[in-house]
Amino acid sequence: MNVLPSIKPMAMRDAMLERIWEGMAHDDRIFFLSADFGSPVLDKIRADFSRRFINVGIAEQNLINIAAGLAIEGYKVFAYAIAPFITMRCYEQIRVNLALLSRVRPINVNLIGVGAGYSYVVSGPTHQCYEDITLMRALPSFEVFSPADHVTTAALFPKSLDNGPKYFRLDAQPLTPIYQNHELDFSKGFQAHRGKGSVCLVATGYMVHTALKVADQLELEGYEVGVVDLFNLTSFDVNSLEVHLSGYKGVVTLEEGFRGRGGLDALMFDLVSNRNWGMRVLAIGVEPEYRFDLGTRVELHDQVGIGEESIRQRVLSLMVSFQQSNNAVIK
Repeated sequence: MNVLPSIKPMAMRDAMLERIWEGMAHDDRIFFLSADFGSPVLDKIRADFSRRFINVGIAEQNLINIAAGLAIEGYKVFAYAIAPFITMRCYEQIRVNLALLSRVRPINVNLIGVGAGYSYVVSGPTHQCYEDITLMRALPSFEVFSPADHVTTAALFPKSLDNGPKYFRLDAQPLTPIYQNHELDFSKGFQAHRGKGSVCLVATGYMVHTALKVADQLELEGYEVGVVDLFNLTSFDVNSLEVHLSGYKGVVTLEEGFRGRGGLDALMFDLVSNRNWGMRVLAIGVEPEYRFDLGTRVELHDQVGIGEESIRQRVLSLMVSFQQSNNAVIK
């Protein structure tokens, strides 16, 4: 795994909030809304730009209504809350006031959801978020971004200044940085790692870290796999992704969301089927049920089928099946 010791881990939300604070200092059209959710950096935004900061309280539906109204007046709006609350609690408002409205009026609203997947490990399924990729990708007008570290998160900030509704799904925990700024190619919406082999792991968010660790483990066993970090889940360069994946026989999707419920796996199945990419897709995600177990993130991942060892075994089995198929053809 490409660990960058010179860059200290930082919470994604703080990386994004720092960029927003810098933007507000130079652009008086940026407005920030919070659903009674805080952080030290947010306190700085509140103190320095109090006239463009509103805490709406625990009222996410109203958060979206106010955001839409400000956007109609020409403001660039950021709305900030815990991931399941800013997506599911106010989904109709998001659909009508942002997704539909953006088709008839130019608006810029950026939803920042903190706590993707299992990142609130001790809070249980009420605060954990396994459905947001499916829900937000279902809205045709939305762009959905799912970064794997704080470096990517900060570098995505310029995207927030473009018109249109957007959703940034951020991890709640400080994660080991994967990138330096100059490595990222935002024109494609994904970042490729490692070489070829017969299988490529396509992951998003926290699961990129897992994919890289699994790739390291398999390399020690003599197997090479590719890894793709798909951080833009709606408007990535499909043609570039097709070119990159063209040498693989199989693609394994890794997501910290429900498997078979319309998330990253559905995205990849749709591409492979409708564009005739001619490869096998293995979907790995959270077993679709709500659980109330407590534990570390590693323990929770093991329980729901997305732990490193489980993934390693399934990827290895897929690669072995390709080898056996080749041997059968040769005979």
